[in-house]
Amino acid sequence: MSDTTAATDGPLIELHNIWKSFGRTEVLTAVSLTVQRGEVVCIIGPSGAGKSTLLRCINHLETIDQGTIKFEGKPVYRYEQHGRTIVDPEKRVEKIRSQIGMVFQSFNLFPHLTALGNVVEAPIHVLGQSPEQAKRHAMEVLRKVGLEHKARSYPHQLSGGQQQRVAIARALAMNPKLMLFDEATSALDPELVGDVLRVMRQLAAEGMTMVVVTHEMDFAREVADRVVFMADGAVVEEAKPADLFTSPRSPRTRQFLQSVLTRNGRAEEEAEVEAA
Repeated sequence: MSDTTAATDGPLIELHNIWKSFGRTEVLTAVSLTVQRGEVVCIIGPSGAGKSTLLRCINHLETIDQGTIKFEGKPVYRYEQHGRTIVDPEKRVEKIRSQIGMVFQSFNLFPHLTALGNVVEAPIHVLGQSPEQAKRHAMEVLRKVGLEHKARSYPHQLSGGQQQRVAIARALAMNPKLMLFDEATSALDPELVGDVLRVMRQLAAEGMTMVVVTHEMDFAREVADRVVFMADGAVVEEAKPADLFTSPRSPRTRQFLQSVLTRNGRAEEEAEVEAA
């Protein structure tokens, strides 16, 4: 199979037997996960399950201790080959990372740059686009997230939801093959969550490959092709949303879902009381 064929066929991301510790604390234990092109995979689970660390390993913000990560069928970052440990040079790592967009809990925008300035920064300095080309594309992605009218605004002039949508636009400006979302709505006020989820739904509908760590169960149920439940650093169960949410196989998954649904139901009741 040629490199060109390998780059367009098969899974986009493959994780095989990933282990990660911080000191004596094991955060990921024997995690394996495959993400197909165009697939939306939502990862759910309690705090401390290792979900965010898993995303950070995918784009090498964290270095794995053991296992293999493959991107477009080829091992990347750090892996065993012919009995030797290979560590990718920084240039290859940067090339791979430029194809993986990540949206964090906190927006991480440059406060001294406008929305437009934040979006054009990486295409100019990483992809080598001309300022005119980068600006043209930046306006396109700002339009996609509904914020072209805020292009000249600075982060402090934007709501949290608007800042997060600029962060999504910034990632999209790199034309990524994969988008990672790490609890992208958890820092937002409830009334601002909908606009961000609407953009994420649109990306999914357009065929963007996405791995989404989320506590938004309705989003996972409606948008995901597959839902992965993690606990204690391991993948406990993965299935289509209809199967996992209605008839989870694992007692641990069932316990988590019951807890979340009970908590959500209580929150809805409180909201109704306040409205009344």
